[in-house]
Amino acid sequence: MHRVPNDAENAHSSSVESCPSLRDVHSINPAQLMARIESYDVREKKGISDVRRTFCLFVTFDLLFVTLLWIIELNVKGGIETTLEKEVLQYDYSSSYFDIFLLAVFRFKVLILAYAMCRLRHWWAIAFTTAVTSAFLLAKVIISQLFSQGAFGYVLPIISFILAWIETWFLDFKVLPQEAEEENRFLIAQDASERAALLHPGVLSDGQFYSPPESVAGSDEDSEEKQDSEKPVV
Repeated sequence: MHRVPNDAENAHSSSVESCPSLRDVHSINPAQLMARIESYDVREKKGISDVRRTFCLFVTFDLLFVTLLWIIELNVKGGIETTLEKEVLQYDYSSSYFDIFLLAVFRFKVLILAYAMCRLRHWWAIAFTTAVTSAFLLAKVIISQLFSQGAFGYVLPIISFILAWIETWFLDFKVLPQEAEEENRFLIAQDASERAALLHPGVLSDGQFYSPPESVAGSDEDSEEKQDSEKPVV
């Protein structure tokens, strides 16, 4: 007769012990999901991700560095005004560095327009600029007479070639995969939060957990005696 009350007590104790875990699940997990969604929304409000901003800064560095080297080359050859007139107004493909500077300007405009202003999420723009840069520099090194003009005949083409390929590597292996991974995490977190909101619209409180009072030993005998006493006497 004491077996049923013991089972009831065990069931009651297990239900009471499970209450905090349920409260923890419903109170912590939705908050974590909402925190992730809010952090992604904040990044979207910035207009551009951190890794993409770093890429755009490197593209700007590419232009400024090539421009600096070109200005140094103009000074080395005998003054900026004289050499600038010779390389720009009297442009010669075989001896001028002005086209390498224009190539850096071309990369800067295309990449900033595609990945900063239009926020492109594809590699075709960087592939186009890198292919044009590589083909032009290879042709210039083979056909022109840059190697006979000193150290800058080596430095400017090599630096421009290396920077173009570093930009390609950084976009293809860092920017696009990281942004795709963050977007997938956001979609998963948003879907989980929507499901949690539909299944459990509110956080469970202590008042929602109710269990019947514990049965006292011998309660079955008292109920049987009470039923016998209430039977009508024939």
